[in-house]
Amino acid sequence: MLLKLIYYPNKTLRKKSKKVNKINFKIKNIVYNMFKLMYKKQGIGLSAIQVGINKKIFIIDISKKNNKKLVFINPKILKQNGKIFYNEGCLSIPNFFGITKRYLNIKIMALNLNNNIFISKFTNLKSVCIQHEIDHLNGKLFIDFL
Repeated sequence: MLLKLIYYPNKTLRKKSKKVNKINFKIKNIVYNMFKLMYKKQGIGLSAIQVGINKKIFIIDISKKNNKKLVFINPKILKQNGKIFYNEGCLSIPNFFGITKRYLNIKIMALNLNNNIFISKFTNLKSVCIQHEIDHLNGKLFIDFL
């Protein structure tokens, strides 16, 4: 499965993503190919809607060696506090950056690829990246906050 990035101002980026009902081979294959594309484009996060798949799925890996893969399916922010200003960019809006205000700390609940619910806390860049990707799932872009 070859995935292609969708670029702003494509209207698909404004769609609200739909819940994943079943984690099967197809979903796992999408996630695998999302990681391949994200690494190829040198990103740190990617949502399924950015490749034209209207599902509540996103991935992140902020490591320098691309070895800290995190998968979030049907994510929900449970708690958020603090603030951080970050110079954000987006694979769907190449070569454009802007300072956004985000929550410094978040607590999130989601499913992993094994269909297990997990609850984790994130801070700093991971927190910013997760909020950015959740915005994608809700049809929002970081440029909406500039």
